[in-house]
Amino acid sequence: MQNIAIVTGGYSSELPVSLKTAATVASNLDKSKFSPFIITVEKNKWFLGTPQDQGPEVDKNDFSVTLDGKKIKFDCVFMTIHGSPGEDGKLPAYFDMLKIPYTSSNVLTSSLTFNKHATKIHLGNTGLNTQEGILMRKGEDIPSKTAAAKIGFPCFVKPNSGGSSIGITKVKQENELENALKKAFDEDDEVLVEKCIEGVEITAGILKTKTRELIFPLTELVPKTEFFDYAAKYEGASEEITPARLPEKAVKDFARTSSYIYDLLQCRGIVRIDYFYDNGKIYFMEINTVPGMTEASLIPQQIRAMGMSLCQVFTLAIEDAIFSKSQ
Repeated sequence: MQNIAIVTGGYSSELPVSLKTAATVASNLDKSKFSPFIITVEKNKWFLGTPQDQGPEVDKNDFSVTLDGKKIKFDCVFMTIHGSPGEDGKLPAYFDMLKIPYTSSNVLTSSLTFNKHATKIHLGNTGLNTQEGILMRKGEDIPSKTAAAKIGFPCFVKPNSGGSSIGITKVKQENELENALKKAFDEDDEVLVEKCIEGVEITAGILKTKTRELIFPLTELVPKTEFFDYAAKYEGASEEITPARLPEKAVKDFARTSSYIYDLLQCRGIVRIDYFYDNGKIYFMEINTVPGMTEASLIPQQIRAMGMSLCQVFTLAIEDAIFSKSQ
């Protein structure tokens, strides 16, 4: 029986989603193979259990806990922190130093993909279509009129780092821009102002192991709100159609593009890639290397639509992480 640390918590506004993701993972692990232990990471304390049910603190020297007088170490980490320090490369670096396998992408990939602007530049240089946008930094003297003139309306304003649903505003006219920038800067010191592509929003899930490539059925997002924001994603204010209503050629194009991006960025584990689809063109929006796994999240829906269970996919991710570290 292998001990699996399901690492949750973190420092971002997505903490509640992270805790729900950890609970989903814990309840869907194969208990004949794995013993799950939820580990919560907070700024001042790491501990076994959840904020509502705290156990012993983690010994950060070797990432272990002592329970009933017995020291427990972990064979693998299942990363469920959305945002810092899990999705931005900090914890992957720590686990690399301790030689503990983990299910998410490595330090370089995590650091790059957490920065939406840098990822767009990297992928745009390969010929992929991306949204036109500009980067604004807190404290810089860049008038909102400059952003308005360059990007136009409608546009999206969102934090450069972090999740895909918090701090984001769809701006329809210039007098809404200042408040949108303030909302985004409350989440991050860097903000993206991006051109709105009036197409269909599509999200793709993918997992590659040493022996298998799983490209999950695409999901078409039809938000009841202005766009696929937090309420649409986690509070049911959207219609999520899986598989997406796309022609067969488009489905194949998305699969090929997602596989290419996964390999190009050297991703590992379960990844979600968000796109716009307009007039037959695929536009990369952003990538999530630690996607949500709550009961309302998109990846679990796609896995079930594929005819697989969460247990099967989680097992593949864990076993591949352990295998890769042993090589």
